[in-house]
Amino acid sequence: MQKKLSSLCTSVRIGIAASAAAGLMLSMPVLAQQARNIDNVEKIAVVGSRAAPRSVADSPVPIDIIGADELSKSGNTDMLSILKGSVPSFNVHDMPISDGATLIRPATLRGLSADSTLVLLNGKRRHRSSVITFLGGGINDGAQGPDISVIPSIALKQVEVLRDGAAAQYGSDAIAGVLNFVLKDDNDGGSLSVRQGEHYEGDGATTQVSGNVGLPFTDNGFANLSFQYKNSDATSRSVQRADATEFAAAGLELANPAQIWGSPEINDDITIFGNVGLDLGNDKEFYMFGNYSERDVRGGFYYRSPTTRPGVYGGIVRNVDGSPAYRPGNDNPTGQAAWDAAPATILVGSLDGLSQQLNCPVVELGANGLPNELALGQLTAANCFAHNQNLPGGFTPNFGGNITDTSITMGTKGEFNGGFVDGWLFDLSGGVGRSESQFLIFDTLNSSLGPDTPREFAPGKYIQLEKTINYDMAKLVDIGLDDLANIAGGLEWREESFEVISGDQASFEVGPLFNQGFSIGSNGFPGFKPSDQGVSTRRSYAVYGDAEIPFSEALLMGLAVRYEDYDTFGSTANFKVSGQFHASDDLSFRGSVSTGFRAPTVGQANVSNVQTNLSSGVLVDSALLPPTNPISVELGGTELTPEESVSYTLGAVYSAGDVFITLDFYNIDVDDRISQSNKIDLTEQNKATLKAAGVPNSDGLAQVSFFTNDFDTTTQGLDIVANYSTELMGGSSRFSVAYNWNETEVTRFSEITGAFKVKRLEEDLPNHRATATWSQSMDDFSFFTRVNYFGEYQGVHVDFDATAITASSAVTVDFEASYFVNDSITLTAGAQNIFDQDAERINIPAAQGIPNNNWGGVFYETSPFGINGGYYYVQATYNF
Repeated sequence: MQKKLSSLCTSVRIGIAASAAAGLMLSMPVLAQQARNIDNVEKIAVVGSRAAPRSVADSPVPIDIIGADELSKSGNTDMLSILKGSVPSFNVHDMPISDGATLIRPATLRGLSADSTLVLLNGKRRHRSSVITFLGGGINDGAQGPDISVIPSIALKQVEVLRDGAAAQYGSDAIAGVLNFVLKDDNDGGSLSVRQGEHYEGDGATTQVSGNVGLPFTDNGFANLSFQYKNSDATSRSVQRADATEFAAAGLELANPAQIWGSPEINDDITIFGNVGLDLGNDKEFYMFGNYSERDVRGGFYYRSPTTRPGVYGGIVRNVDGSPAYRPGNDNPTGQAAWDAAPATILVGSLDGLSQQLNCPVVELGANGLPNELALGQLTAANCFAHNQNLPGGFTPNFGGNITDTSITMGTKGEFNGGFVDGWLFDLSGGVGRSESQFLIFDTLNSSLGPDTPREFAPGKYIQLEKTINYDMAKLVDIGLDDLANIAGGLEWREESFEVISGDQASFEVGPLFNQGFSIGSNGFPGFKPSDQGVSTRRSYAVYGDAEIPFSEALLMGLAVRYEDYDTFGSTANFKVSGQFHASDDLSFRGSVSTGFRAPTVGQANVSNVQTNLSSGVLVDSALLPPTNPISVELGGTELTPEESVSYTLGAVYSAGDVFITLDFYNIDVDDRISQSNKIDLTEQNKATLKAAGVPNSDGLAQVSFFTNDFDTTTQGLDIVANYSTELMGGSSRFSVAYNWNETEVTRFSEITGAFKVKRLEEDLPNHRATATWSQSMDDFSFFTRVNYFGEYQGVHVDFDATAITASSAVTVDFEASYFVNDSITLTAGAQNIFDQDAERINIPAAQGIPNNNWGGVFYETSPFGINGGYYYVQATYNF
């Protein structure tokens, strides 16, 4: 079969092969590999190999291919951070105190949300994660993309980054581009690595053991297996909060710092990947690949002060008539007139169920913010209770969970022999992917349970399940031109479901103190009730076609069309036209025009959630509701529809000798973008409606949000990639420079999105990113260094517009050196951010009247290179 395919491929010029890599690869990736000589293309196209340029020279659209060698030299143990160092238009933030985004960090390509980039594994669609990033840092608010972090670099042969829209080839999500992770397929040899590292600050210690082995699978196949096991300690870039400092000075015992800004703790992070292939004879082949991944994550949440959380702790005021009234600013105007006349008190509950006015003493707060000790001591005798008794110094919940990710894809491919389908290549495959997030919250309480509250809860689970079946065909045909044209087509069926499983009873239970004003549910992340439990499912099918036609020796054109129908919102049709013109042997011009779409996820259309967030510096509870909920509709919500995009790219490729340069301009217009709305303040009438609908803690909710198609954006930018290879210092040298300018403008929005979110969409990411890399290899020694430039960006702290500033540009440097002890053993040492460049320090203008350490942070968390500073590591590798 291989001889026949190689013979077929020799009749196809490299331009068509590269076009297949950019176009056909996306709709029929395995077929594209069969239809070309893999070794020849890799010598031209694979980035990271020792003698290859960075981009595919003969492709009508821009592709970066990052080889296994470069992936192993990044110094990172997380695939998201590896890609951030290699692809300037790829961004990912540390996400401290960010709800589900702490568990699975969302990433952006070309300034668009995480679910606007299609992710493939061995050319097949990768399932999305079950985590929806409710606190996604503006750009990713509500995004639900695949969990890229589970893919270990040791399992990969290469990563292919298509920087162009591809919905016409592969369907939903491919608006910003495509990431294709290609697994190793060796049938012998392998490696075992042990890595240990920590940050310069002495925290975040990480231990990782990883391995890969290639085995024969009978005499005609391979089984390539990889694993990675990792533990990582938490980091803290925090100082003591201003309020906690005052409580400590008054004699209360509490942690220092009370609130942590940093990376979460990750335990027992195990991932296993397998890739199997078997030649069945008669030009047929079987393949199978998949993974099992699991990890435990635990990160910080906001500190709960004992004086400012109505319903959890006190911080209320009694009116003159003795009835409770919240502090000003909590939408309770009846209490405003009495604010100056009445002392501040804490919320007290009667354990015998009697009215607290008749049975319980009033516990006033003194000038230092602490309760009157005498009155507090009287509560037990009166059979009354306040959480100041068991948690006098406040508390800080820890949010985390157990994340499990599994997948398996199998199929058969080959070539038909005889009959009317003679010479056609086919690929029939089926795949299942599943992501489960078991949420956990520690060191918190269900306030309504009073003294009997547990301190740890399991609020419930999200499960994302996806099933896909593909059938693809392709053939090289003679249509009377100088070369053969590539014609392809296929069918796809998909089913996607999102399931909510209820939490343990204490996480949503209505305790005996609820009717006295105490909140219900595990504070910070209330559990899902049995009535929330259920499965939402959507099915779709698609038909698509693809052609690459060499009109002349200099001109290659491609056309792709796709029709897709969903059983929820209807159908969509998209197209793509691409082309490349070789002006000379060294210089070519390329471009594309395409339409695209991103379907709303089943989770985005159906999920509801209660979260705690800071609003204008005040900690409040906010409910996310389905867009069709009556309150959502009342506030402007409608049933979700797909995002629609139009994009084009124009570029040039120059390749002469050891010099390789690409330049590509892009423009992406996206209409009706899907995101979480601005958090809208609730009125008393809204709360009554929510209460009648059974939404927990309706009286204590301050805000509500929902998913919406509310705004349009235009994103444009420029990618420049340059590579040069030569011989220096008695060895092989590779130099590369990559630059990205990216700018997003929100061209339409309403108050549902809000002006500050628009500002975040437009300004949070740096407009300018660049890297310069030098890789040097010698007989017994090699080194790798990368200089990273990050332009100005918007520094945001606690999602509060009063603290937003324009943060300065910065440069970081990474370095790694390896010594080859012998053919089997390699010792490596390196550092990321070797000069310990700090992120922008929080510096709130004095006119705002807010102290810099009001919430305990040191750095603006939107830093594009993170807040943890320098990190060093050592590694030993055994190759066999």
